[in-house]
Amino acid sequence: MPFSPTEYRSQTQPSHLPLLFWLGCVAIVLSVIGLIVGAPLAAASNHQQLAVAIYHSFRTLCHQLPERSFFIAGQQFAVCARCTGLYGGFALVLLLYPLIRSLHSTDVPKVKWLFLAAAPLAVDFSLTFSGIWENTHTSRLMTGMLLGGVMVFYVMPGIMELAQRASRVSPQSRIEGTFTLVSPEAIAAAPSDYSAPQRRI
Repeated sequence: MPFSPTEYRSQTQPSHLPLLFWLGCVAIVLSVIGLIVGAPLAAASNHQQLAVAIYHSFRTLCHQLPERSFFIAGQQFAVCARCTGLYGGFALVLLLYPLIRSLHSTDVPKVKWLFLAAAPLAVDFSLTFSGIWENTHTSRLMTGMLLGGVMVFYVMPGIMELAQRASRVSPQSRIEGTFTLVSPEAIAAAPSDYSAPQRRI
């Protein structure tokens, strides 16, 4: 069956959906970063209801211990220093992602790189938990940023694959598969049952 012009264009022209998906992810992640920093700013500006709502939304994801959190304007971030690093590293690498890797690539790195990126965070946590060494805001932030940045290369390929699947189905092909168009000439040439009343119901 020959290709229709719409189907041919959909296969030869690159889709813009991966770019739109990436921009959507950037908007979501930057919004999360804005909430993390916005909570203490809202509290410092006497917008207590807004601040409490933001702090409460992050409470299920982070312990929010003051002694392990950054402060701004005299108020602590909505998440601890390590979680700030996770979100911040993810956001930073996500912004640079199109410069590092093609948005049309769906290849996922080997899992060992994810474990290697998580190793410094695990060591930093384990040494403090066992009482051997007390970690700092800097160590928590940096180990979190490392893991958060590497996670982008495991999350974005899946999102890009969804974008490519959505771009393979053109709206014209969906319409042609649903409706059958009949020309006026075919309607006029169709046999009539008025010549045989016994066949009519």
